Amino acid sequence: MLKPIINPDLYHGKMKNKNFFEGWYFKLVSKDMKHSIAVIPGIFMDSSNERSHSFIQFLNGDNLDYSYIRYDCNLFYSNPNNLSITIKNNNFSLNGININLNEQGLSISGKIKFKNLFKWPDTLLNPGSMGFYNYLRFMQCYSQVCAMNMDLVGALTINGKALDFTGGKGYIEKNWGKAFPFSWNWVQCNTFNNIEASLSCSIGYIPFLGSNFRGFLIGLLVDKEFYKFTTINRSKLIIKQHLSDITLNVCNNKYLLEIRTVTNKNMYMMLNGPRDNKMIPLVQETLSGTVFVKLTDRQENIIFKDECYCAGIEYGGIQRLVIDVLK
Repeated sequence: MLKPIINPDLYHGKMKNKNFFEGWYFKLVSKDMKHSIAVIPGIFMDSSNERSHSFIQFLNGDNLDYSYIRYDCNLFYSNPNNLSITIKNNNFSLNGININLNEQGLSISGKIKFKNLFKWPDTLLNPGSMGFYNYLRFMQCYSQVCAMNMDLVGALTINGKALDFTGGKGYIEKNWGKAFPFSWNWVQCNTFNNIEASLSCSIGYIPFLGSNFRGFLIGLLVDKEFYKFTTINRSKLIIKQHLSDITLNVCNNKYLLEIRTVTNKNMYMMLNGPRDNKMIPLVQETLSGTVFVKLTDRQENIIFKDECYCAGIEYGGIQRLVIDVLK
């Protein structure tokens, strides 16, 4: 069981048969930023196995189309040595995705290769983006950034429409555990205007040893330089919320980071997530957000300032648990 701890990209459910979920989130944006999609392969096991199943979730940011395709658990396969998930005729890995899906009125076919992946920097003591929390066996939900940034080569045909993703950008993340947090916010973007950059931001209200705390994982990649703001490195965070948008200010001992989201409330989709021993609609997400990012040092010298389109922005649960100021 040590292998998936030191390599959190791997499947954690090999020895599980109930009260468990795991899902991998693949987000793809075309070079011209006219097309943004996300595909989520995964598996869910309830306490009695009556509702246990594997699944593929598909989000189309172009037309706000969302699909949840259920499969038998025995159609789910995970490679024990690397990130490679197969569900029926569909494969998802760090090398790319190969989809041949025709279910419930949704047709997707094609292949996209991933190149020039940038991984979240880690160590044996702090594996993956969650660090030493991966060694703890009692967490409600775990998270891992599998690829902060990557280049895309290939195309998909979605319901008869061919979409070319060559030259576009991709991102991979995953979650696993018993259920989603009581409350969370999530922001991801890597299609900035002027500079090669990628942002991943996760904030959750988490039960821990009979109490609760607000944990966060924020990473900013700017031209191969990585800046990390996390609960583990004792960064300080303040979040202000107005409707579905947030302004976030976070700092560590060297840098200050400001993140501001701008979204259209009509561009959100409702996704399924694990809660109360079942998969239910509880995740609100858009793939067409705008994010403004500013990074400075402690002397207020600007290191990075830019805006990003086709951003993934998500929230769920009781927002007052993670937000400092509600407007």
